[in-house]
Amino acid sequence: MKIMRPLGAIGIVASAALVLTACGSDPAANKSSSNSASAPAATGTAQVDCGGKSPLSGEGSTAQDKAVEIFKQQYGKKCQGQQVNYTASGSGAGVKQFNANQVDFGGSDSPITGADAEAAQKRCGAEAWNIPLVVGPVAVAYNLKGVDKLTLTPTVIAKIFNGGIKNWNDPAIKAVKGNESLNLPDKPIQVVSRSEESGTTDNFQKYLGAAAKDVWKQGAGKKFNGGVGNGAQGSNGVATAVKAGDGAITYVEGAFAKDGLTPALIDSGSGGVELNAANVAKSLDAAKFLKEGSNDLALDLNAIYASNTPGAYPLLLTTYEIVCSKYSDANVAKAIKAFLTVSATDGQKPLSDKGYVPIPQSLQDKVLTAAKAIA
Repeated sequence: MKIMRPLGAIGIVASAALVLTACGSDPAANKSSSNSASAPAATGTAQVDCGGKSPLSGEGSTAQDKAVEIFKQQYGKKCQGQQVNYTASGSGAGVKQFNANQVDFGGSDSPITGADAEAAQKRCGAEAWNIPLVVGPVAVAYNLKGVDKLTLTPTVIAKIFNGGIKNWNDPAIKAVKGNESLNLPDKPIQVVSRSEESGTTDNFQKYLGAAAKDVWKQGAGKKFNGGVGNGAQGSNGVATAVKAGDGAITYVEGAFAKDGLTPALIDSGSGGVELNAANVAKSLDAAKFLKEGSNDLALDLNAIYASNTPGAYPLLLTTYEIVCSKYSDANVAKAIKAFLTVSATDGQKPLSDKGYVPIPQSLQDKVLTAAKAIA
């Protein structure tokens, strides 16, 4: 795959906490109608009312593709015979297909707002909700021979992605604390971005706008605005492109930042912070919601992006399932409620094996409450 001119990178997905057991695997449970999802405790059980439409259809985020595979498996175990078909085509496509009533739920790496939210409400005949099931960091992932521990500041990352820094031996990179002893080559930085509309791109650009606002003037949005580098399709595409080019860098979900890719440490002012579950959890402690008190659980990440909390990894991405708060077809609503409930409980613990981290207990509680409220 062709690698581009200088550009930048990042990506990963994650979150943190306890996982509970969902019930309903007995075939008879598929026909029950009154089991509701109760707020989980460390040893609690979420009740699942199985049944409804099968297969459910979903489309969108490639960042959550591996996570959705786990959710589908756990859903099938708890609700025997129930299936989900999910197409990983990118967040932009997922939102469009959901709003066009072509799928039962959409997958997006950023919450729907503005015109997209208005279109979703028109499609649903009621408010559409953003339900977070995969939360975590985005990695600035690179491939540079001989350099296995690189630290970058938000300002340096922004300059790489808008073309202000073009070579790996640029003094600005060398000057970052922790890089003083590195042998950085006189080699062009090959920036790889997402070629299609992507929620990962949107989150990355929002982060740069908050953490490096004096440098990043390109704005946010699902389309990459940096003006440098070349694009590749999907998370697998950017990861493959960077692996193929010594000197390449990209933004990609943590589940993909391995096997030839190295996540950079991020120094927001308190020293370089490694991308791992514990450091992500420190950032999540400060998370707030755009609509407090609502079942629309879109997270307000701006405070995290601009934070300087010691030991906290600030570059986070939340993958949402976009659902109707009320469906015209009761069978779809029943299946969606069950799928979300299982995904938020049994579906979480196995995520760590794929490079993700389970959602925090407090967020799990809110997801189960929202799932129960879907009509």
